[in-house]
Amino acid sequence: MRISQRAQRVQPFYVMELAKAAGKQAAQAQPGDRTMIALNIGEPDFTAPPLVQAAAERAIRDGCSQYTAATGLPALREAISGWYASRFGLAIDPARIVITAGASAALQLACLALIDAGDEVLMPDPSYPCNRQFVQAAGGRAVLIPSGPEDRFQLSAVQVEQAWGPATRGVLLASPSNPTGTSMARSELERIAHFVRERAGVTLVDEIYLGLSYDEAYGHSALGLPDGLGDQIISINSFSKYFNMTGWRLGWLVLPPALVPAVERLAQNLFICASTIAQHAALACFAPDSLSEYEHRRAEFKRRRDFFIPELNRLGLTVPVMPDGAFYAWADVSALCERWNIAPQGSMPGEGGSWALAFELMQRCQIATTPGRDFGHTDPGRYLRFSTANSMEQLREAVARLEHAL
Repeated sequence: MRISQRAQRVQPFYVMELAKAAGKQAAQAQPGDRTMIALNIGEPDFTAPPLVQAAAERAIRDGCSQYTAATGLPALREAISGWYASRFGLAIDPARIVITAGASAALQLACLALIDAGDEVLMPDPSYPCNRQFVQAAGGRAVLIPSGPEDRFQLSAVQVEQAWGPATRGVLLASPSNPTGTSMARSELERIAHFVRERAGVTLVDEIYLGLSYDEAYGHSALGLPDGLGDQIISINSFSKYFNMTGWRLGWLVLPPALVPAVERLAQNLFICASTIAQHAALACFAPDSLSEYEHRRAEFKRRRDFFIPELNRLGLTVPVMPDGAFYAWADVSALCERWNIAPQGSMPGEGGSWALAFELMQRCQIATTPGRDFGHTDPGRYLRFSTANSMEQLREAVARLEHAL
């Protein structure tokens, strides 16, 4: 059977290989063996709060399971608009909000609406691997620009200006970012958005982790940029991370008004609509009791960060930039690789660096982590991503195992 060139260009998601290996090792454990500690998957250990679960049950019981409009339930679009107003002080017209089948569908719709064959989109290296695959699937090309700790692993305006070329369509940013948990300074984001607008380009901002911000200096939405810039931003968001609804597959876009009809047409044809039951359930996310619970959980994620990252630094697994959001630690493990005689990473998995170290940690410590290979091309063997979306008890045990192994 002939496979399309498009499908062949899509790279594997190597983190899944690590997840499979960790699962296999865990399945082979004998009674009395240590259990595997999962610090590899970016999924909250919290599930949807009680009011959300009850709303889903009520929707099923009441037969609220038929198609909605492709743009989503009007009540949910209003509720999201209200959240932007109460949380960020932003007046977002509900007509600009399109409900999607997860943030993945949101990114796919945005890329299909904006990118033509041969268009280039600038992105930081490191960045979430699936984002560049959405660009590629739309016929574009992701241009990864090395972004180091001096820039918080984010693109700078200078880099964007220098990399912009005749084929450049725009930029795809993430704030806070996966894998680093770092956000963009508002001033830098404003400069980038202003430059892109001058070039008649598009600025897409992945704000999936925006609700999980811990620093007022960075906990802002690009939709609030001044001088009309915020009105031109394409913001991607999700109910998965802050709202703890990963498997419900529900997200949203905030679009410039002129883009809504095109995205609506695409959504009608590609998805019909997002899950109706998930949409009805998500209305309960914005109830006062639910929002209070989410803020309690956000504080817990911050408490885990404040414990775990100083411990990594103490052990020599240095985190160059303290994350200001999400639940990740992007650690420089080059010293540990050298100490354990692990060769630098080559061009393929299994050739050393953080990829080999991840398997070593599974064997020595029964800790599953995520190597840097998925997230970019610039020195990926130097970094390892830890997820702190696990209990404090598990994080303390992980630190104890690491210390013993070291």
